[in-house]
Amino acid sequence: MASRLSDAAAPDDFAVQIADQVESFILAVTEVAKGDEPSSAVPYLLLEVSQLLLAGGRLGAHEDIVPDERYEPDTGPEPDDVDELRERLATLLDPVDVYSEVFDPYVPRNAPVTSRISDDMADVVTDLRHGMAHYRAGRTSEALWWWQFSYLSNWGSTASAALRALQSLVAHVRLDTPLGELDGLDTDSGAAGDDGELEREAGAVMAAEIGVPLGMRPSGDGNV
Repeated sequence: MASRLSDAAAPDDFAVQIADQVESFILAVTEVAKGDEPSSAVPYLLLEVSQLLLAGGRLGAHEDIVPDERYEPDTGPEPDDVDELRERLATLLDPVDVYSEVFDPYVPRNAPVTSRISDDMADVVTDLRHGMAHYRAGRTSEALWWWQFSYLSNWGSTASAALRALQSLVAHVRLDTPLGELDGLDTDSGAAGDDGELEREAGAVMAAEIGVPLGMRPSGDGNV
C-alpha cells in the first residue's frame, strides 16, 4: 500500500525524526573523516551506522511513500567533497579498511566480494545527502521517498555490510582474536597449539597495534 505525503503540510514527526538521524549521521562521518580523534574512529562509526540503520528499518517497514510530483525535481549540483571524505576515511582506517562480504545472502553459492568501509561510508553519505537536499528545499515527501527507495536499493545493504565489518573488528579486538591477514597467523591451521598460546599472543599484538590506536581496548584492559 502506498502512502502519499503532501509537501503543503508541515513535516510530521516521522519525517523530522528520519531527517534528524540522517543529518546526524552525515555530520558524524564528516567529523570522523577529519581525523582529529583517530582513537575513537571505529567505535564512533559502529555507533552511528547502528543508529542510522534504525532509521532505515523504520523506512523499510513503512508503507510505500509516493511523492507529490511525478518526476523528481532537480536538487542542483552534488557536493564535490565525497572523494575527499572517502580518501580521508581510507587513510584513517588503514589497514582494517578492506573486508570480505557476501553481496546477497539469498543468492545460492554467492562468492564473497571485497569491500571497503571507506567506500561504504562515502556511498551512504552520497545517498543521504541527495534526500537531504529535497528535505531542506521543503520537499518532504520527495526526501522520504528517496531515502526509502535508496535504503531498499543501495544504502541499506551497504550500511549493513559496513556494520558487520565494524562489529567484527571490535569483537576481534575486544576478544583478543587475531585477524589472520593482519598478523600472519593462520587461525584454521592449529598452529597455535593445544593451549592457544600463540593465538592469544597474536591477539594481544593486534589489540595493541590496531585496536588501541582506533579506540578499542582489548578485554583485559578494563571496561569494555
